Amino acid sequence: MATNLWEEALSELRTAVDEENFNTWLQTARYRGFENGKLHLEVPSAFNRAWLTRNYEEVIVRTVERLVQQPVEIDFHIDPLVDAAIDTETAPASETESPNSPFWLSDTALSPKYNFKSFVVGESNRFAYAACQAVAEPETEAWNPLLIWGGVGLGKTHLLQAIAHEFLARSPRARVRFVNSESFINGFIQAIKQDRMAQFREAYRKVDLLLLDDVQFLFGKEGTQNEFFHTFNELHSGRKKIVLSSDRPPSEMSNIEERLRSRFEWGLIVDVQAPDLETRIAILHQKAEMSGFSLPNDVAQFIAERIKTNIRKLEGVLTSLRHHWRLTGEPISMRSVRDVLGHFVVCDEPKRVTVDCIQSCVCDYFNLSLAELIGKERHAKVTLPRHLGMYLCRLLTDLSYPEIALHFKGRNHTSILHAYRKIEKQLLRDANLQALTNYLTKKVQETGE
Repeated sequence: MATNLWEEALSELRTAVDEENFNTWLQTARYRGFENGKLHLEVPSAFNRAWLTRNYEEVIVRTVERLVQQPVEIDFHIDPLVDAAIDTETAPASETESPNSPFWLSDTALSPKYNFKSFVVGESNRFAYAACQAVAEPETEAWNPLLIWGGVGLGKTHLLQAIAHEFLARSPRARVRFVNSESFINGFIQAIKQDRMAQFREAYRKVDLLLLDDVQFLFGKEGTQNEFFHTFNELHSGRKKIVLSSDRPPSEMSNIEERLRSRFEWGLIVDVQAPDLETRIAILHQKAEMSGFSLPNDVAQFIAERIKTNIRKLEGVLTSLRHHWRLTGEPISMRSVRDVLGHFVVCDEPKRVTVDCIQSCVCDYFNLSLAELIGKERHAKVTLPRHLGMYLCRLLTDLSYPEIALHFKGRNHTSILHAYRKIEKQLLRDANLQALTNYLTKKVQETGE
């Protein structure tokens, strides 16, 4: 492979990443070779490696795969001389401290793909999109708070992250915190245990923009609601911006304190609805292009006519088609859609898929009991089935990572996310696993409720 592969990738990445982040994180990585589908890059420190892995690994992989036309993994090697000279006190605590240390700085990672340019606008989300663009301008005082509500998989998280990206692009020194409600709750609990509430409060109240995803998970948690109430008041009185997302409007938040609900109604409430057919087709074409392959018009319309209410399911279909294309080299066609996805999109009235159904199908195939599948044991017999079960739950249901975790015996959303990403990565290079995943997908769809 040509030694200028990384230079070619950088020339493409320069247009996808803002200049400051490009110069700080990407241009400092040095090319150390490419072999057996693995790109070797040397970075100055463990901090750089963690940042690149969390924020840019996906876009790097996608870019290099387009150049070499094969699945790619990245190995980040650390320059030991540079790393030893770095003063870890200059790095954020979330990067230098151990997983068991205080984590009030553990923001949810921003994905470079979730920006305003990549958001497909239609009649179902046009007003919400315009409101988010207005709030993303640091100098404006538009609508505080902004609350975006809608069903699962309709783009709320995408819009929140787009606001964060745009706000930082316009004001690079701004203090922005994007976090999901589960992380806020867990951070609050751990800060109490560690007697670090002062630090926790400062982390959330000394910001210019706070974005809280899935605020409905605060429901019923009195202590956390009280903490967020005071955080909200301090930010709002200081004219700092607050953006929230929820699966329902404030008027339907029956299990949340009235004083908090009333504050959610102070600003602007916008909803995102299920996209119409034309918007769904546009979404499919755009996301296919971002993944590096072309989707014929008849295939896009076929899929869009059958998946009507959830953008995440559209992405799930594209993921399966992408794996098929990369493993076989065959062009995407109506035949490949039917062969690969089968009942997932062929049936006009698909049965409802539940976690119970997925767990039952996985247990039957691997001859496991439910207790073994969701239990704590980590031996080889249960690891792959468990990860596959978590992957299919995310792919085939409308449940969020925290909701799926409730069905796997005490795990949290990070365990589900880890399993999903691990299986997704293995599918790129393992044809047997691809066939098994397709089989289980069809089986689950056939036995759904």
